[in-house]
Amino acid sequence: MAPVLVLWLAVFLSGTWAVDKGNFKTCDQSSFCKRQRALKPGESPYRALLETMELTNTRLTLQLINDNNKVRLLLELYRLQGNMTRVKINELKPLKPRYEVPDVLIREPPTEPLSLLSQDENGVVLSLGAESQRVILSARPFRLDIMEGRDVVMSLNSRGLLAFEHLRMRKDTQADPEAEKKEEADPAAQPEAAKEEEKDEDGMWEETFKSHTDSKPNGPSAVSLDFSLPGVEHVYGIPEHADTLRLKTTENGDPYRLYNLDVFQYELYNPMALYGAVPVMLAHNAQRTTGVFWLNAAETWVDISSNTAGKTVFGKMLDYVQGSNETPQTDVRWISESGIIDVFIMLGPTPKDVFSQYASLTGTQAFPPLAAVGYHQCRWNYNDQEDVAAVDAGFDEHDIPYDYIWLDIEHTDGKRYFTWDPHKFATPKEMLQGLSDKKRKMVAIVDPHIKVDSNYKIHNEIRSRSFYIKNKDGGDYEGWCWPGSAGYPDFTRADMRDWWASMFAYNQYEGSMENLDTWNDMNEPSVFNGPEVTMHKDAMHGAWEHRDVHNIYGFYVQMATAEGLIQRSGGVERPFVLTRAFFAGSQRYGAVWTGDNAAEWEHLKISIPMCLSLGLVGISFCGALTLTPPVCLLADVGGFFKSPNTELLVRWYQTGAYQPFFRAHAHLDTPRREPWLFGPENTALIREAVRQRYTLLPYWYLQFYHAHRTGEPIMRPLWVEYPEDPATFALEDEFLIGRDLLVHPVTEEGARGVTAYLPGKDQVWFDVHTFQKHNGAQNLYIPVTMSSIPVFQRGGSIIPRKIRVRRSSSCMMQDPYTLYVALNLQRTAEGELYIDDGHTFNYEKEFIHRRLSFANNVLSSVNLAPEAQFSTGSWIERIVILGASKPSKVLLKTDDGQESQVEFDFDASMSVLTLRKPGMNAGADWNVMLQREEEEEEEENMTDQRERARESKSERVRGKR
Repeated sequence: MAPVLVLWLAVFLSGTWAVDKGNFKTCDQSSFCKRQRALKPGESPYRALLETMELTNTRLTLQLINDNNKVRLLLELYRLQGNMTRVKINELKPLKPRYEVPDVLIREPPTEPLSLLSQDENGVVLSLGAESQRVILSARPFRLDIMEGRDVVMSLNSRGLLAFEHLRMRKDTQADPEAEKKEEADPAAQPEAAKEEEKDEDGMWEETFKSHTDSKPNGPSAVSLDFSLPGVEHVYGIPEHADTLRLKTTENGDPYRLYNLDVFQYELYNPMALYGAVPVMLAHNAQRTTGVFWLNAAETWVDISSNTAGKTVFGKMLDYVQGSNETPQTDVRWISESGIIDVFIMLGPTPKDVFSQYASLTGTQAFPPLAAVGYHQCRWNYNDQEDVAAVDAGFDEHDIPYDYIWLDIEHTDGKRYFTWDPHKFATPKEMLQGLSDKKRKMVAIVDPHIKVDSNYKIHNEIRSRSFYIKNKDGGDYEGWCWPGSAGYPDFTRADMRDWWASMFAYNQYEGSMENLDTWNDMNEPSVFNGPEVTMHKDAMHGAWEHRDVHNIYGFYVQMATAEGLIQRSGGVERPFVLTRAFFAGSQRYGAVWTGDNAAEWEHLKISIPMCLSLGLVGISFCGALTLTPPVCLLADVGGFFKSPNTELLVRWYQTGAYQPFFRAHAHLDTPRREPWLFGPENTALIREAVRQRYTLLPYWYLQFYHAHRTGEPIMRPLWVEYPEDPATFALEDEFLIGRDLLVHPVTEEGARGVTAYLPGKDQVWFDVHTFQKHNGAQNLYIPVTMSSIPVFQRGGSIIPRKIRVRRSSSCMMQDPYTLYVALNLQRTAEGELYIDDGHTFNYEKEFIHRRLSFANNVLSSVNLAPEAQFSTGSWIERIVILGASKPSKVLLKTDDGQESQVEFDFDASMSVLTLRKPGMNAGADWNVMLQREEEEEEEENMTDQRERARESKSERVRGKR
């Protein structure tokens, strides 16, 4: 191994696991951020030139002018379908094109007509369709206000911090001849000589960080814009950060940074950049939810300020007593290094409206195969095929189900991806077939850094096709990563992505089989010897610099990989691809995880707000179960770095079992941590946590189906379902799975109890373990032991489970269901049952989707998709009704008109009614009727009356004869 890499690995894998913050820039060390942040509010130089306004049926355009340098910008404003507004700002005549992000939007968003309501010398007023919705465009200084009635919903450039660094010629170097010709032919492309002379500042044309110099051939090109949110104190989103769910103000520190980076064991509760960047923010108060989607793939910083920040509860009470009428307001400023301003304003007004609006732009969560929703066993690395077989057998021996076992980088032939170590994994198909025989699967890692080796087929093909990213001088860009010297494919090229996808074909990826899926790691991209452990910004992707596309690189890697898995099956099988780096739209291609976390209590605790934040911006397939001295967002169970104590390990499994992506992962240098290695008592606790996951797979799978259809998060903050309850707005230690399960994991060492907030004034909640009923709108103290996972089912819901747990999810496909019916105060409940084949795209037309409802003592199943064709052998084995009264008789009526009695038990102390083996098919229509004695008497009376009526009629007929 090359000496440089050996030295780097010695540092990387040393006993010091904490992140070295000095390897990553602050705002002051990022020249464009420092320049933009130095601008003062209230001094906007931008003015709207109303005489240039053009209004068509679909958009408004007009020019803005910077009165300091006379540079003109082009503003485009669109009213979009679904209660959204789009604002684009670009240079009117740039020296060269500026980067606009492709491929993230699923289509060009459809527009709706804009109409002019009024205009004068100060501005224009436009209608957004609804009578009360309008946009006020003010001319001097330029400003946009979006109104709902008399209320300002959102303002753009209200603080005057719009900034747009125009492309220009460097004064102290030889001019680019082509650009110079353009300037001479078109004086408007360059500011007039008479304008105020602009001064170059440090970092505008070249910037050095540590030993790395960024040549900046295009000079300064930053863009920024501020947004004001009157009435808002809570904003969320812009992942990925290891921070609270509710975003903090940043006035006294760095802004939140969005720049995909390989951050080795990240620090908690700060705005540092991590592995992914989704430039979407949600704002919420009791009246409305809105969202802002800033479509820019360059390095971005987000500043947040608030007029209520820092006020204590006493201070707010004092304001109220003194009659202060100051409206709370949050101000947000987005700053990006390059590109254009392209922003989508999602006007809600409900949280679910915002989810739907964002999904209409970037798509919904990919619908994974059922197996991917099960448990994943992973570490860096399982040593060889015999090790894999032993771990697989260990799960059977200890009666713990799992679906996937994972292989990290050591399974390859010298870190050459798409290969197998010829000694340790000599017969990979034999290994995969052994797993397949048990209805289990494997995930193998395929990273996007390619070993530079003339004997390596993948490298040779990429080089011969000129698919590598280029350095600033035009040669292939090379950096250091796990293989040593590595090249980086240019995934921004569609032809490169097509070629990459073709490499997953069974005749290309030798040793692969249908039950082998893929993990894309290190795709920020990670470059060990690069600036901030990533790629130089002046590397080239065709005509574009890496600075323009950085945050979208990982998105493209996962896109190409997912397409490869789809193509290899002829478009039949749903893929599973895990990615570490991500961007807006990554939800369309698979799962993410929270990265290289640590086996520490605080990392367990932070996994909850991290996954909640991702769900709010469309990425539902997240988790965080990793235990290690060094890594895994799903959150890696156990923590990737350091070794957990047994209490932490158990609590992490219990938490991970209720997060969308459930994987245990560990670092190379940590002791083995398979679930049975910590003593019988802890093995039993872990087994129970994993089995709880598997019993709930029907409900989890239904939530993934809904996320795929609607864009709503699976794991969601309480305020999503209770948007008018301020007590929920900052909660981050508990969450909902869908609407109906509330989970409050135990995340404190030595905890003997937790306090959970149960929302809903007229709501009841049932402990899923004890069936005890609790009223909503209260803080409830719950004593806990090591076996406790506080979970509550919402009154008014019906949740399907499969109680018979087998070795994998596929083994449970035809098993029977148990329905848990939790009655609300009105003694009603509703739920759904969704079934398909669990692994193919046939779900688009072949599935079962049924509505389950309980009202008037009748439980019924109704077909929600009569056009869909699918059948199942699963049946209803048991029905458990919580909050029930004791019936005297239970009748089942099936779709063929047959009636039969159902046996039951009733626990009067807990008001729980259990119906045993009603036996109807899960895909059929049926009704289960609970009858009490008084109802039976009434039924008998009605029968007698009907019989007497028939007799009377017969007598009358005989009399007539």
